[in-house]
Amino acid sequence: MATCFRLRSCLALHLPRTPPSRVLRPRADYPMARIRGYARGPAGLSSALLRTDGFVGGSWLSAAATFPVHDPASGAELGLVADCGVPEARAAVRAAYEAFCSWRGVSAKERSSLLRKWYDLMMQNKDDLAKIITAESGKPLKEAEGEILYSANFLEWFSEEARRVYGDIIYTPAKEKRALVLKQPLGVAAVITPWNFPSAMITRKVGAALAAGCTVVVKPAEDTPFSALALAALADQAGIPPGVYNVIPCSQKKAKEVGEALCTDPLVSKISFTGSTATGKVLLRHAANSVKRVSMELGGLAPFIVFDSANVDQAVAGAMASKFRNSGQVEEHVSDAISKGATVVTGGKRHQVGKNFFEPTLLSNVTRDMLCSQEETFGPVAPVIKFDTEEEAVAIANVADVGLAGYFYSQDPAQIWRVAERLEVGMVGVNEGLISSVECPFGGVKQSGLGREGSKYGIDEYLELKYVCFGGL
Repeated sequence: MATCFRLRSCLALHLPRTPPSRVLRPRADYPMARIRGYARGPAGLSSALLRTDGFVGGSWLSAAATFPVHDPASGAELGLVADCGVPEARAAVRAAYEAFCSWRGVSAKERSSLLRKWYDLMMQNKDDLAKIITAESGKPLKEAEGEILYSANFLEWFSEEARRVYGDIIYTPAKEKRALVLKQPLGVAAVITPWNFPSAMITRKVGAALAAGCTVVVKPAEDTPFSALALAALADQAGIPPGVYNVIPCSQKKAKEVGEALCTDPLVSKISFTGSTATGKVLLRHAANSVKRVSMELGGLAPFIVFDSANVDQAVAGAMASKFRNSGQVEEHVSDAISKGATVVTGGKRHQVGKNFFEPTLLSNVTRDMLCSQEETFGPVAPVIKFDTEEEAVAIANVADVGLAGYFYSQDPAQIWRVAERLEVGMVGVNEGLISSVECPFGGVKQSGLGREGSKYGIDEYLELKYVCFGGL
C-alpha cells in the first residue's frame, strides 16, 4: 500500500547566501512630486522603503481615501495605504502608455543595465525588504529572506535575457522574396499579484515585461501592498524611467472595479494575473472583449505521490519542504474532512501562540469528496489518500481540473518516466520537493492557467511576432 498526499504547490526556494546589505540612500537628483510621506510602521521597518502612496509616472501620489494594512500575525496596523480607484488606475495606464512610446525604443543593452541596477539595489536592501514581507504577509523571516533572493534573481535573469530577443530570417520559395520575423514589445502590461509571494510574483512578471520593452501597471494584493511599493522606491533609485513601473494599491472593496478597469482599458495590451481560478475566469472574460494577451497562474492541488519503491525519509523531507511553509485559510477544510470520516493524526486546531496560527496537521482516511481533496487549502495540512496501483495514483492526481505542479517519489526508472509523462501538470518534481528556479518555466495546464513565467520562455509572453516580407530582391 502506498500513499498520495494532496499538497498545495507552494514551491520552495533554495538559493545561495549573498553579500551584506547597504542602507538605501534617497536619490537627490529626482523631483519627488506630491509626496504624502512615509508610513509610520512598527519599529525595525525601513522608513525609506515602507511607502504608503501609489507610484504613478515616477511620482508618489495619494488617493482620496486610505485603507489599513495589518500584520496578520499580531494584528498590528502597519500603515494606512492610498486606496486607489478607477481614476488612479486609468491615470497609471496612461502614464505607462506614454512611457512605452519611448521605452520601447531604448536599446536592449540599456534596459539590461537598468534591470541590473534594480537587482543590485534589491540585494543591497534585502534585509529591509524581507522584514517588510514578513510584516505584511506573516511568513517567517527566514522564508521572506529566501523570497527576496528568489525575487531579485528574476531581475538579474531578465537583465540578461533582454539582450537575447532574437528574430528569424526565412527563405521563401520565391527567389526574389525574403521573410523576416521580428519580436516587438506588446505595450502596456497590467500585472495583478497575490498575497503569498508578493515580491517574487512582481519581479517574475515585471522583469520579463521590462526586458521585452513593455511598461507595467501593478495592482498588488490588498493585504500585501508594501512589497510592490518598496520595489517602486528601488526602481526609481535604479533610474527606471517615470511611467515604466507603476503601482496602484487598493482595498478589497475596490479590487473588483480596479481589476475590471485594467482589463478593459484599450491602452492595456497584456494582462498577467496570479490568483484563484475563479477570479482568473472573470478577468479572462473582461480581457476577451478587446482580445488582450493574457498570462494566468491560477489554482493547483499539487499531488505528492509516494510509491512503494520510494526512499521514505527522502519523501518526508520533500513533503516538509514543499508543504509546511506558508499559510492562509485552513480550518474549514479540516472540519469538513473530519465530518466526512477523516482522522486527525496530529494537529487539527488553531495554535496556542495565536488565533491566526494553525497547527501542522496530518489527516488520514481522506476521500476525494472532501474539500481538502478538491480545493487549495493554503495551510499546513497534509491529507493522505491511500492507493494500490500506479494507475490508481495517477488517476487520483489527474482527476482535478487544475494542474500546476505535481511531485512523486520512486526508485523505479521505468515508473519515473511513465508517471512524469502521465501527470497532467505543468511542473513535476521527481524525488525532489524544491523545483522552482528562475531558469525554468513556471506555469500549469488545464484550469491552472495560461502561459509560462521565468526562464527563456517568460519573456516571450510580452513579445509580439511580426512578419515582414521583402520583395523585388
